[in-house]
Amino acid sequence: MNIRPATSNDYYDIIKIYNQAVDEKFATADTEYVTLESRKVWFSQHSPDTYPIYIAELNEEIIGWCSLSPHRPGRKALRSVAEISYYIHKDHRRKGVANNLIIHTIDSAKALGFRNLIAILLDLNKASIYILEKFGFEKWGHLPEIVQID
Repeated sequence: MNIRPATSNDYYDIIKIYNQAVDEKFATADTEYVTLESRKVWFSQHSPDTYPIYIAELNEEIIGWCSLSPHRPGRKALRSVAEISYYIHKDHRRKGVANNLIIHTIDSAKALGFRNLIAILLDLNKASIYILEKFGFEKWGHLPEIVQID
């Protein structure tokens, strides 16, 4: 497996994997598929030297991605905080892809000067909660029954 910064050529695959999470209804709060157009602003907030998106590839196929995103953009006191998100292609889960992406992204976050990483998860996403706890993330807030998904 190779991990590298995403380029604009990867955006279609990033969206395709994200939309698998939309289908599952517990890995994201989106209830409708996203499109390249609807994610244009999100992509513009990311670059390898500020808020990177990393791609995991296997045999030239994108099998997952992990990103650092601004948390509450514009609030200077929070500039050392980033939100970590990751999504793995459904055919490549439970094979260490998420672990490798998270390790790579945490190391990158430190090098970029981020002191704190946060993740926002739905309660039903037990696998992601478990993985992040393994990396030292702690539950700091709980908003029960806040989402409305089928």
